[in-house]
Amino acid sequence: MRSQSQTEHFRDVLGNIDQQGNRIWIYPKKPSGKLYTWRSIVSIFLLALLFGGPFLRWKGQPFMLLDIINRNFILFGIHFGPQDFHILLFAMLSLVVFIILFTVTFGRVFCGWICPQTIFMEMLFRKIEYWIEGDAPKKKALDKGPWTNEKIFKKTIKNGLFFIISFLIANTFLSYILGSDALINIITDNPANHIIGLISITVFTFVFFLVFTKVRELACIVICPYGRLQGVLLDKNTIVVAYDFIRGEIRGKLRKGEKREIGDCIDCYQCVQVCPTGIDIRNGTQLECTNCTACIDACDSIMETVGLPKGLIRYDSYNGIANKTKWKLSPRIIAYSTLLVLLISSSVFFLTSRNDLEMTVLRVPGMMYQKLEDGRIGNLYNFELVNKSDKEIPVKLVPESGELELIGNQNLIVPKEGLLKGTFFLKKQKSDIKSMSTEIKISVLSDGKEIEKFNTKFLGPAK
Repeated sequence: MRSQSQTEHFRDVLGNIDQQGNRIWIYPKKPSGKLYTWRSIVSIFLLALLFGGPFLRWKGQPFMLLDIINRNFILFGIHFGPQDFHILLFAMLSLVVFIILFTVTFGRVFCGWICPQTIFMEMLFRKIEYWIEGDAPKKKALDKGPWTNEKIFKKTIKNGLFFIISFLIANTFLSYILGSDALINIITDNPANHIIGLISITVFTFVFFLVFTKVRELACIVICPYGRLQGVLLDKNTIVVAYDFIRGEIRGKLRKGEKREIGDCIDCYQCVQVCPTGIDIRNGTQLECTNCTACIDACDSIMETVGLPKGLIRYDSYNGIANKTKWKLSPRIIAYSTLLVLLISSSVFFLTSRNDLEMTVLRVPGMMYQKLEDGRIGNLYNFELVNKSDKEIPVKLVPESGELELIGNQNLIVPKEGLLKGTFFLKKQKSDIKSMSTEIKISVLSDGKEIEKFNTKFLGPAK
């Protein structure tokens, strides 16, 4: 048996760093198995959704657009502007709480199955690498060997494909910001007319290329903040990829014809060899583990071969392994679930009560009321009408009392997903003014129906 200091030593170092602080390049063995097949299917679906997303349309507009520069957002076919910041805020808070709840319950399942970094690295770039350079032993020998014609050819083909894919990824992410139509126009137009865009694409292409050729697992271990949250979010009831140390220990090699009286772990190291972050899952839950399930498939394959039960490495909690207790709702999960329900309910309420048209009315700064020749009192206002729909909306402004006179354009048509600004003069009889500041309602009518209203102040002489 190993001493406590030996068994816990792994917590003091990273699996891909040696004692001198140099990086150890990881050569994971090509995974295979039931869970890897399912991960591949999920990845194909998510990749198709990612690359096809910018071209999806709903009622003639993008299904998703994140135009941060112009503060124009379309999520699932619904247009959001700066005026809808509160809805986006609640949606973002809901997403954060959902991630926390999901992590408390299921650990880093997101990292292993859905995270773009994992999908690109393990299901796209790594598969190309296996196809061109071979499995881990062949790739390791190729990297350490001399620069022969074969090595130059394979490295050129691999890095050329990596660069092309990185370029496609950069363009895809850009299309979510600019829109697919604008991106196609930039691509087909003279590059000299889009120097800034060309520089941006080039920079992001090299960033992605660097991430998937050099950074790799460091993105999950060092850079990604989500991985660091494990330490405070996971507990002994969290479902993670775990090694059954009760059943597996004491480890020992399998000898033919020998009656096995020790643990089921035959110390074959297959779980270590397939790990893309270079850890030994038998040491317990670790920061570097992304729950990719490669070790589960590898261990199940070995167990099946030697005639032992599968599931030595599986999805389970610490309490499920150590105490044989079934998973149950914890106070943390109930608290996070309650908060999530409240946030989602608030988001749905704000979304369903949201009008297609929003109006803002402000008195012209620095101006008091005016006494008109006919004895009436007038106030000058600036207004803004924001159209959140995909159709033009003709409108008419009607005050609760008094007369409203538009300055300039008399036909108010708010462009689709656009903004209309203007100025109007509001006149009231002096006898109707009871105080220096009177609240008045301005209604916005379209086709004779009130679609929005706004309360503002009307200033006048004191009685």
